[in-house]
Amino acid sequence: MGAQSSFDTLLEEADALPIAGWDFSVLGDRIAIAALPWDFDEIVASHARMAPDRLDIGTGGGEWLARLRARPARTVATEGWPPNVEVAARRLRPLGVTVVVTEPAPDNVDQVAHESRGQLPFPSESFALVTSRHEAFVAREVSRVLVPDGIFLTQQVGGDYRDFYDALELPRPPVPQRRWNLSLAEEQLAGAGLRLVDSGEAMEAVSFSDVGALASYLKMIPWTVENFSIRTHRLQLERLHQRISTDGPLTVRLPAFWLKAVKSS
Repeated sequence: MGAQSSFDTLLEEADALPIAGWDFSVLGDRIAIAALPWDFDEIVASHARMAPDRLDIGTGGGEWLARLRARPARTVATEGWPPNVEVAARRLRPLGVTVVVTEPAPDNVDQVAHESRGQLPFPSESFALVTSRHEAFVAREVSRVLVPDGIFLTQQVGGDYRDFYDALELPRPPVPQRRWNLSLAEEQLAGAGLRLVDSGEAMEAVSFSDVGALASYLKMIPWTVENFSIRTHRLQLERLHQRISTDGPLTVRLPAFWLKAVKSS
């Protein structure tokens, strides 16, 4: 297969990939995500074993929640992106997990004081454990639904996508006034009555063996490169295909952090 035929085939496959859920396993070993210094799955599982109930915010297609080794008997998940809701419900219903449709929270960097968006449709003090993996959250709402001494666990990745823009030879977007990082998360949580008790920061390395895997990833996570589409960015993708064919896999780095916060009693 020639280079052009290979490029066309890779983009045709990426274009045909259904977008529902956040399951990168469909790409197999064409995408590799290096392990972070902490094991967030095990951190969550260790707390879930001791919690009577749990709320998972923004569960996506339910992939992550379904694979965890421990879930309280009463586990509820929320999801705000319509294509994911039914996917998550089908996956989680056999596990006894209820999926509730909610309005997604705005990006944390875009939230205002007394944020009214992203409300959680649950009574106050409903859960002992709340989790959010790679999903925006409204700290005041997290605090409201937690019981006193309840625990909030989150892992966040992204907020700085310059490596993707550089790889596609696109102009970098303007630097935001506020960056999504551990410091801002701690500030928002503290303002909502949640005390940070443990955390960590690192860079996550993601490698793509071919341009089709990258195009599929950018389709799954559309906020990574603004207004990305396979059609409109075909020229940039073709140039990147040529570089990967010569130089090997593309690796990008994303800022990541995790934290544990406790609601004041």
